[in-house]
Amino acid sequence: MKRILTIAFAAFLAVPGLAQAQAKYAYTELKPVQPTETAAGKIEVVEFFWYGCPHCYNLEPFLESWTKKLPADVQLRRVPAVFSERWGHDAAIFYTFEALGVVDRLHRPFFDAIHRDNLRTDNQQALSEWLQKNGVDANRFFETMKSFGVQTKLRRAIQLTVAYRIDGTPAMAVQGRYTVSAEQGRSQQGMIETVDYLVAIARKQK
Repeated sequence: MKRILTIAFAAFLAVPGLAQAQAKYAYTELKPVQPTETAAGKIEVVEFFWYGCPHCYNLEPFLESWTKKLPADVQLRRVPAVFSERWGHDAAIFYTFEALGVVDRLHRPFFDAIHRDNLRTDNQQALSEWLQKNGVDANRFFETMKSFGVQTKLRRAIQLTVAYRIDGTPAMAVQGRYTVSAEQGRSQQGMIETVDYLVAIARKQK
């Protein structure tokens, strides 16, 4: 499923700087190109993640630092990847946070609770207690989780996981044209640097 872009060095002998740049960054070019969902004129960067993924958790501090320095024409959108019922459950939690307007406040603490404090997201009692401790009414949360709006976004997340050919997390996509897997990025910083490189390409293509 993954297709790492190969570099034809001979074609770039006249421009060694470009050849070196492309040799440094591994990514996949999407065909067909996917429509973006950000505001007009913005370059869309999508992060595909799963709350239960330790590599996504380790990427989060890098993403937080990166988003603080984003140029005005770049917008990050998070999409929970869905490969199974369990992943779908956690995706619905993310979209419920979003629907309740608490995703910015609780996204990182929820990651911490799972990976540092061993919270089981499929244990409703434990999740309810965590929500209450963090100022969220558990009954309202679970009602919202079953709502049409959240379930619609969950179905869309499944569609996007397939359309972008995501086969693992974390993964990132730029402007519906390129994807970067953890393997291609090689490290958290490597993923961010590859995304920056692809943002620059997308900017030239606008």
